[in-house]
Amino acid sequence: MRRLGLGAMRLTGTRPFHDGAPRDPATALRVVRRALQLGVDHVDTAAFYFSSRVSANQVLATALSTAPEVTVATKVGPARDRDGRWTEPAGPDQLRGQVEENLRQLGRDRLDLVYLRVSDPGSLAERLGVLRDLVTEGLIGHLGVSGVSLEQLDEARSTAPVVAVQNRLAPDLPGDLDVLERCGELGIAFVPFFSVAGAGRHHGPVQADPVVAAVAGRHGVTDAQVRIAWTLALGPHVLAIPGTGDLRHLEQNVAAASVRLTDADLRDLATEQRVVAR
Repeated sequence: MRRLGLGAMRLTGTRPFHDGAPRDPATALRVVRRALQLGVDHVDTAAFYFSSRVSANQVLATALSTAPEVTVATKVGPARDRDGRWTEPAGPDQLRGQVEENLRQLGRDRLDLVYLRVSDPGSLAERLGVLRDLVTEGLIGHLGVSGVSLEQLDEARSTAPVVAVQNRLAPDLPGDLDVLERCGELGIAFVPFFSVAGAGRHHGPVQADPVVAAVAGRHGVTDAQVRIAWTLALGPHVLAIPGTGDLRHLEQNVAAASVRLTDADLRDLATEQRVVAR
C-alpha cells in the first residue's frame, strides 16, 4: 500500500458525531472516487461512521465495487444506536455481530484489516480471541489494535498476530511514543488518528497552531499539509489517513505526500509538548 490513505469519518459530515451538517451522499461518493483516481489504495472506516444522511461504509461499498484491490480497514468495539447515540462498547459476544455488520455494509466477503478499538484497561485476550477465530474462518484478513498502551500491545501480541496499531498522535497532541517506537522495531504499521485535527480532534476544524502555521508559511502549503507531512516523517512504518469530505481538501491532502520537511522544520515542531520525527 501507499503510505497515504483516506480516513472515512468526515465523509459523513462536517462535524462527525456532533451538530454539524450531514454530508451530501453524492458529494461523499465523489470524494472517494477522486481519491482512487489520485492513487489512494487504502481506506479507514467503521460501521459507527454515519450521520442522518450518509453512512461511510455504504459510500465505500458503492465506490469500491469496481476497485476490489483497495485495502479496507475498519474498527470494532465502539457502537452507536440508530439515533446516533453512543452505547456501551461491544463485549466478546457482540464482536462477531459488529464484524458481520461491516461485511454487510461494505458488500464484502472478507475484511482486510479489523482494529479492536480499546476504551478500557481490561483484558484484551477474550475479545481478540473472538476476532482471531474470525481470521481462521476467513471473515477477517488481519488484526490490529487501537488506543492501546505498550503493555496492552504486548498483551494483544501474545493473543493474536497484530499487524497495525492505530493510536492518536499529532504535532500538538502527544501520544504514546513508546508504542510508535515499538511498532517500528516489530515491523508493525503505526497509523495515527487526529494527526490533522490535532488538539481540535474531531470536534471541529483543524486546530490553529502558530508553529505549524509558521512551517506551512515557509513551504507555501496549508497547516493540514504540514501535519500530514510530519506524520509521514515519523518513520517508514507510519501511515497517514487524513479524512475529508471536500474535494479540494482531498487533493491538498494527497499532495502533502510530496512535502519534505527539513530538519529545522522538525526541530521547530518539537517542543516540550511535541515529538521529534526520527
